Amino acid sequence: MNTSTSKKPVLDMNGKPYNRGLLMVTIIIGLFGTFLAGTMLATAYPTLMNEFNIKASTVQWLSTGFMLVTGIMIPITAWMMNRFSSKLLYIIGMGLFFIGNAICFLASDFAMLLIGRIVSALGGGILTPLGQSIAMSIYPPEKRGTIMGMVGLAIGVAPAVGPTLSGWIIDSLNWRMIFGITLPFIGLDLLLSFFYMKKVLPTKKLKLDVLSAILSIIGFGSLLYGTSEAGNYGWTSPLVIWSIIIGLIFIFLFGWRQIKLETPFLDIRLLKNWHFSLASLLGSIARIALVGVELVLPLYIQIVRGESAFHSGLMLLPGALLMGLMSPIAGMLFDRLGARTLSIAGLTLLTLGTLNFTTLTTSTPIIEIIVLYAVRVMGITLVLMPSTTAGLNALPLNKMNDGTAINNTLRQTLGAIGTAIFTTVYSNIQNAQMPSKHLLHVAPLQYKHEAIIAALNGYHAAFFTAVIFGVIGLILAFSLKKNAGLVKKDVNSKNMKEA
Repeated sequence: MNTSTSKKPVLDMNGKPYNRGLLMVTIIIGLFGTFLAGTMLATAYPTLMNEFNIKASTVQWLSTGFMLVTGIMIPITAWMMNRFSSKLLYIIGMGLFFIGNAICFLASDFAMLLIGRIVSALGGGILTPLGQSIAMSIYPPEKRGTIMGMVGLAIGVAPAVGPTLSGWIIDSLNWRMIFGITLPFIGLDLLLSFFYMKKVLPTKKLKLDVLSAILSIIGFGSLLYGTSEAGNYGWTSPLVIWSIIIGLIFIFLFGWRQIKLETPFLDIRLLKNWHFSLASLLGSIARIALVGVELVLPLYIQIVRGESAFHSGLMLLPGALLMGLMSPIAGMLFDRLGARTLSIAGLTLLTLGTLNFTTLTTSTPIIEIIVLYAVRVMGITLVLMPSTTAGLNALPLNKMNDGTAINNTLRQTLGAIGTAIFTTVYSNIQNAQMPSKHLLHVAPLQYKHEAIIAALNGYHAAFFTAVIFGVIGLILAFSLKKNAGLVKKDVNSKNMKEA
């Protein structure tokens, strides 16, 4: 594959030529392994609860802790990308991810398993924004849509394939292989990074603003913790309320300090750029729609339809494969049409596909569910990476690191809030309509029927909430400028480190 935009050799920050295609292969393999390992645990929870004799609220920390640490690391990574060599940082991030997964694979108790997940999250929090920043920086603006479409293939497909693959592993092998199967991917990418990863991002000697780092950790950590626990305890829980309040206070203090600093820890002033902020928000809405329905739909398939976790994953697999096929195509379309047209088309498909989920019954044909999910996924694919590319294209090259970190932080935070909203809506509606326990003893068949109806109404309400998000996104998409994100050929080419 010839990914070069010029016959002249491409040079890194040290003035040495490097292979841009192999560098991108390294990034894509790394991101795929990172997102795959990060999303494979959900179907393993019952097995792990039995293995370590722990409660559901305890095992959930394998995901909650991973999300918290990843979210905390993203803003810090912006400073690290501006300070340290991209090659060194990538090797450190991938090394931490490999060590973390190896610890999980060898874990003899739950504490060791949780430690491994936290170590993995430290690496994941570095790799996600770093990989996207490198991809955006080493190609000229008119090629970034295609390249980010390739990146989207890894970021989009891995979370969708993960549950299906882990379901098969749980049924056929041992839970340890959930981590063992990712180690060759991660190890291979770590090896490739020593040869093909280069210093391609500009760096400067920046002093770490310790106070900003502390404010960021407490702020984003508390907010993410509060919203993630809202799904378990409800929004009125004192733990949830105070976690969110503390998080918002420290995020405000963090933002206020960044505005005052001459060289900010994270340049949030980029949010004044309306086009960047709008594109980032659209990407976040697409992310909410993706993770929210991926949470609720498997519950419907397993609880109402009685399918296994593996089979529910298989039903979502065609959509995942479609996302893999569509991501590069969406990237190429972006380079021709811009983000506005794709976002409007994508959010229309997303909204219509989700609207049909609000009428699911106990006998809805399986093929209809598969097709509707695929329609939604196609819509999300047309929004997710194109909106990211459009937003980052609106920034100067020297602000790419901060822009990528802000974009990923928004997605992580709003994704957690969205997931908590879906969970709360579903739980509240279902609990309010559940039949009396007395009916279970008097008329068990009627109790089962009414319980299923209550669950269905909960799912319908959650899906309708997703429709509302889609409509909001669609309205915002019309605010994008025509050909949003498109850059004329050779614009900013002086910023590219080429011979």
